[in-house]
Amino acid sequence: MISKTAEYALRAVASMAGCGAPVSADNLAKQTKVPRRYLTRVLQDLVAHELVRSRPGPGGGYELTRPTDQLTILDVINIVDPIERIRRCPLGLATHHELCPLHAELDKAYAETEAAFSRVTIAALLESTSPIVPLCESPQ
Repeated sequence: MISKTAEYALRAVASMAGCGAPVSADNLAKQTKVPRRYLTRVLQDLVAHELVRSRPGPGGGYELTRPTDQLTILDVINIVDPIERIRRCPLGLATHHELCPLHAELDKAYAETEAAFSRVTIAALLESTSPIVPLCESPQ
């Protein structure tokens, strides 16, 4: 449903949200199990959209610029690889002035996915009562 890039961005954001201090790219890569080179590209996108700040030097690293209770899964996805909605006939059929039933249903599912992602904040993920902590091995 979402791209690998979006998944990696969500992992990085969840990891940064759980730290409370700047995190180096090396530590983020290790924590999120995202290849370092790929993660660097994802972080550059997040920095370019001002969702993440990069702090150079000792004690530096990457950190979120927005409170996690104001940051949703959809916000992160929309920065790196938005869900593609179907606005017009993908086949380019001139007689289709609106979506056919197939593409209308597909677009409806995409809209529902966007709505669901927009309701979940990063804070809610981290504050979950689930015994499984995001990005961490669970106690056995």
